[in-house]
Amino acid sequence: MNADVVIVGAGPAGIFTALEMIRKGSGQKIVMVEKGQSVENRHCPKDKTHKCVNCKPYCHITTGFSGAGAFSDGKLSLSYEVGGDLPTLIGEELAQETIHYADQIYLEFGADEHIEGLGHEEERKEIRRRSIQAGLKLVDCPIRHMGTERAQDIYLAIERYLQEHGVEMYFGYECSNLILENDICKGVSISNGKVDLEIEASHVVVATGRRGADWLEKLCAEHSIAHAPGTVDIGVRVEVRNEVMETVNRVLYESKLVGYPRPFKNKVRTFCQNPGGFVSQENYDNNLAVVNGHSYKEMKSDNTNLSILCSHNFSVPFNQPIAYAQKVGELTNMLANGQILVQRFGDILDGKRTWQKELAQSNIRPTLPDAVAGDITAAMPYRAMMNIINFIQAMDYVVPGFASYETLLYSPELKFYSNRVKMDTSFNTSLRGLHCLGDSSGWTRGLMMASVMGVLMGRKIAEEG
Repeated sequence: MNADVVIVGAGPAGIFTALEMIRKGSGQKIVMVEKGQSVENRHCPKDKTHKCVNCKPYCHITTGFSGAGAFSDGKLSLSYEVGGDLPTLIGEELAQETIHYADQIYLEFGADEHIEGLGHEEERKEIRRRSIQAGLKLVDCPIRHMGTERAQDIYLAIERYLQEHGVEMYFGYECSNLILENDICKGVSISNGKVDLEIEASHVVVATGRRGADWLEKLCAEHSIAHAPGTVDIGVRVEVRNEVMETVNRVLYESKLVGYPRPFKNKVRTFCQNPGGFVSQENYDNNLAVVNGHSYKEMKSDNTNLSILCSHNFSVPFNQPIAYAQKVGELTNMLANGQILVQRFGDILDGKRTWQKELAQSNIRPTLPDAVAGDITAAMPYRAMMNIINFIQAMDYVVPGFASYETLLYSPELKFYSNRVKMDTSFNTSLRGLHCLGDSSGWTRGLMMASVMGVLMGRKIAEEG
């Protein structure tokens, strides 16, 4: 099979590559390959079973058209300061301009016009003042919240738009390898387990997201694609009552705080805050269960959850950050019999595990009902655990009550980013014809910045065509 462009992975980066090519009037043939299913065929059984059943061959929450985006909380960060290191490659001004452009596309397909995190200047100043006193940096970032249920509708509309404009989509197909000829990428080999296909194309765009980080790392090693060891984030998801976060939720919606707590001074940050949200479980390859959080437009809980992530960088002699994080996750899963562990913050400080009966007596009721009460410190590395504890205590100064005895910590929360692929500003890798986008490239984190990278890739290819 021949195409002009083959896109591996139908997450935001791949979607916006195809979308921008169409908007620029490109007549090039686009083929999109996705391991999972279309939006309308993605269903999590937990909606009915109320318990993760560890779907095979992949988790419907993390895999399929729009990637984890369709089943996440659907937040679009509207500042270039949030979402990875892409601005260092393309420039801050172009990054911000393209964020605005991509945001307008989301609006065209039905995103809510309301922007969270604007106004409330005096209260914002007070939060910033307290953050500074606590040794934390508050990052201003307006948020457009699509909501988990609305995000699915928006991406479904985009999926149908692409199909109507001639994009061929192969769902249920996994990329097994690249087709190479003298250091030139000529296409990809794909398979659905029954049918094997080869697709030859002038441009191969790999945009497999965090879900495909491990696969891309192996691909880089196998084909000597120039790359450098990347960052991996290890942490927990914290859950507190809405009353504790009331001011921050109203003024900022999402508090993006960064700190470098003693004694290690690693970067620790908050991420993915969900006011009135729900803690959720996602499953990766090798039965790895990780925790995440969702927030809906209509359905609300009594709690707010957010992740606290500690960044780890490795170089010499160890350079396998993804494998390291997976081992931490596997050990935690072992303690929870394949599920998510939850522990009260006060129990961590007291050096004891949490028991199920103690959770039942608390003010905070877990929104992940099948989480297993236990001891996350038995699996979390000392360095990461100390960073998290000290960060939470600093957060308590900004948000009084955040470090209360009953505050819940869920583990493992892991964010896999591929080893950063070396590319020029046109996203060309060391293999001619191969481009790596989005979270799988190691350059972006999150929906908006991955979408931005896709827009810019689509423009480059359309210009050449």
